[in-house]
Amino acid sequence: MFLIYDTETTGLPKNWKAPLTDSENWPRLVQLAWQLHDAQGKLISRGNRIVKPEGFTIPFQSAKIHGINTERAESEGVILSEVIEEFNKDLERATYVMGHNIEFDINIVGAELHRLGQSFEVLTGKGSIDSKDEATEFCAIPGGRGGKFKWPTLTELYTKLFNTGFGDAHDAAYDVDATARCFFELCKRGVIKRPELVDVSKIVYEAPKLEAANFKKSDEVVKEEVEKVSKDRGGEDSKKAGAKELDGVKFTHLHAHSQFSVLQAVSPVQELVDAAVANGMPAVSITDTGNMMGAFLLVSAANKANITPIVGIELNVCEDMYDRSHKDDGAQVILLAKNKAGYHNLAKLSSQAYTDGFYYVPRVDKKLVEKYKENLVVLTGGMFGEVPSLVLNVGEKQAEAAFVFWKELMGKDFYAELNRHGLEEEDVVNEFLLRMCEKHGVKYLASNNTYYTRAEQSEAHDILLCVRDARNMSQPKKY
Repeated sequence: MFLIYDTETTGLPKNWKAPLTDSENWPRLVQLAWQLHDAQGKLISRGNRIVKPEGFTIPFQSAKIHGINTERAESEGVILSEVIEEFNKDLERATYVMGHNIEFDINIVGAELHRLGQSFEVLTGKGSIDSKDEATEFCAIPGGRGGKFKWPTLTELYTKLFNTGFGDAHDAAYDVDATARCFFELCKRGVIKRPELVDVSKIVYEAPKLEAANFKKSDEVVKEEVEKVSKDRGGEDSKKAGAKELDGVKFTHLHAHSQFSVLQAVSPVQELVDAAVANGMPAVSITDTGNMMGAFLLVSAANKANITPIVGIELNVCEDMYDRSHKDDGAQVILLAKNKAGYHNLAKLSSQAYTDGFYYVPRVDKKLVEKYKENLVVLTGGMFGEVPSLVLNVGEKQAEAAFVFWKELMGKDFYAELNRHGLEEEDVVNEFLLRMCEKHGVKYLASNNTYYTRAEQSEAHDILLCVRDARNMSQPKKY
């Protein structure tokens, strides 16, 4: 018997090599779908369950992909123990577990078994078949490591086998059906071989009758989330009243990048200072990614223009800057110097990020920030900051824990940073940050996280990102 299954989750693990007992590392199960087939392709049993979230929320970015948000999961979901019990009945009957990138799905369900106090060896001990691996040579798609073929996506494999596209459904039940169809076709063609597959000419894949797909609801989920945030923010009257209160209030950029954010930003330092002066701003900050190379130019130009220079940096803060066992770029946190002593502490952080913490990118960890926190101000940062990233990709519980950590570490020198560029993600993050500020007594400020000074520079900015990431300008960029 072959148990073909797939999962939808709250996100991705921080460390792909972490043991299944590390419950904080592995994302939560949102949907589990499976099909049990015999060696001739006959459908013996199937299941498709949404899991009721207990002790976690489903982050916006995940819901945007698979169409299951927290509210829907709470309404339609089944408690985890019942889902696993039903799955285990078919698992006991199976000789193999099978999937496309099955290792990920084994880890997800295995981690949930551990959370329930059950042994995950009943799953990890089964023989596994991964169409991602076994169909690599068959698909022969160039672009893999070391000149080898790359792993095919499920869509690429499906297209190769059936000469028709398979929409990247991100619904576990639909993905299982497509994977099972591919699996039995690969068996018939002799690409996948197992002792149980005696006469592949007799294989006839029996497809299940599927429920309405999650991906048809994903747009509705995004719309619901954004409308909920917009309603909480107030209507036009509220906006007009807020704008009136800000009449005469001076604005200062506290999160701005110069050309020293290499292959990311367009603005020369002098241009940033000139723009601040032209717009009547009393000060300007430069927070380049991973370095302070523009600090001298900023101070020199700002002093000549008779405005206040604010020296800062956008640092990657990871869990352990000395750990190189796995890739951990951390989150981009904004640190600003309050005075000369703060500048010296920033310089120490920046230097050690390179000399001690560099692994793919310059990094520090929270212990080092704590050591040099005096005379510094910390902002939550943009969408890649720790708190915003956790809200969007992990869950509100973890995001609040990070928010509280920075508040307790920095006290009154910790601020929530609000950005608004018309992105749905920013609306979700801003609503959460305002809620946390009210709950925990933290102040917030408006920012713009600029990478260029004038609108016509946007294309040059796009070109830099394409060079950095080896992408085409036609390809969409994240944020």
